[in-house]
Amino acid sequence: MKLTIAQEHGTIICMEVFIIAALTADGLIAKNSNHPALWTSKEDKQFFQEKTKEAGIMIMGAHTFATIGRSLPGRKTIVYTRNPQKIDSHLPNVRATNTPPKQLLEELKAQGHTKIAICGGSAIYTLFLQSGLVDKLYLTIEPTLFGRGMGLFTADLEVKLHLVSSRKLSDDVVLLEYDVV
Repeated sequence: MKLTIAQEHGTIICMEVFIIAALTADGLIAKNSNHPALWTSKEDKQFFQEKTKEAGIMIMGAHTFATIGRSLPGRKTIVYTRNPQKIDSHLPNVRATNTPPKQLLEELKAQGHTKIAICGGSAIYTLFLQSGLVDKLYLTIEPTLFGRGMGLFTADLEVKLHLVSSRKLSDDVVLLEYDVV
């Protein structure tokens, strides 16, 4: 569902909201909430960098932000947390919030942003997908198995997807692009 807003002089701004995630071949995003994404391929990291820079705004949870440990150049990071005051407000391009997703996206849309990357973890992916605010998913499938760990979502969902494209990022890594129906 693309969000649209009418601006002065009849201009309409559309916003695309996408989930971007790397998954193991057995469908996990991490071993636990403190597990950094060091296990992903250089091709995934390159794709993540390209798509999040293109968006300019990344939204993630506090655990995901802690595994990154810093702001990333060329992007603004919005960190979802129950305690916004616990996120270092002096970090460049980082904002902590507990604003409801729809309200946050309306604020960003009003500021002229047209693409938003939802970067994890599973609670944040679930929050935005359940809110009906996600248009697209970019899922990189990595040639790794964890056996146990964290799935992409934290709740039961029934969301229909349409496969837009699949392509190899390398001999072993596949990127799937889905539209939310």
